[in-house]
Amino acid sequence: MRSSRIVRGGLLVSALLSVLAGVHAGGASAADGDALTLKPIDTGYAESLALNGTAMVTSERGAHRVIRLTNGSFKEAGSAWSTQQVDLTESFETSFKAYLHHGKPGADGIAFLAQGAGPRALGGWGGGLGYRGIRNSVAVEFDTYQNTPDPSSNHLAVVLGGNPDHHSAAAEASMPLLGKPFQARVRYDAAGHNLKVYVRSLSAGATENLLLNQTVDLAKGAGTENGWIGFTAATGEVTSRQDVYDWTIDAPQA
Repeated sequence: MRSSRIVRGGLLVSALLSVLAGVHAGGASAADGDALTLKPIDTGYAESLALNGTAMVTSERGAHRVIRLTNGSFKEAGSAWSTQQVDLTESFETSFKAYLHHGKPGADGIAFLAQGAGPRALGGWGGGLGYRGIRNSVAVEFDTYQNTPDPSSNHLAVVLGGNPDHHSAAAEASMPLLGKPFQARVRYDAAGHNLKVYVRSLSAGATENLLLNQTVDLAKGAGTENGWIGFTAATGEVTSRQDVYDWTIDAPQA
């Protein structure tokens, strides 16, 4: 089964990016108003997902398949990218759930990236969060360990140029990033070069909070108009299992 489909207007909605749901995901609305149904991923996910380093696909969230970026060992780094490129000069939205667990304290966190290095990109372990050294990139960190440059052990940040030692913007998370699943939503307005990141707990009645609202040109940061989006994560001397699932993309294909 192909895990993505193209609709009118060049909109890409990737079922990979329902990530690896074992049941039908909810519908999404295209820019032209078409209702789209995302189908579950089976063995066909491999053609739409590039896994590197310690990243793997597992089934530990019940009916959901999961991208496990790190597996709880020391000095791990993993990345997972959509093999379908996205037009970074256009607006898009993506959402996902994350579960960073099996470590108290845990480290080091995950990052969502738009990057131009390619589907095999993988950066440094530990405080590098798996993206250090990916120079053509814009990263959104979900960081669970306080390294020297970090404001805390529970923060989000926007990072340019693959250098996690310098934050373009940072914010304290509105709930613990470690130990319980959470949902994140990233919206990019290409016309205004505006990146917004929303986060909410999965607890009943939890509300979504806007934590980052940053001016950034994704195409310029990625060094290309047509780039890859996905995730990295790493561990160092402190560890955790770092999972991403129910990943959806509403974006223009390259």
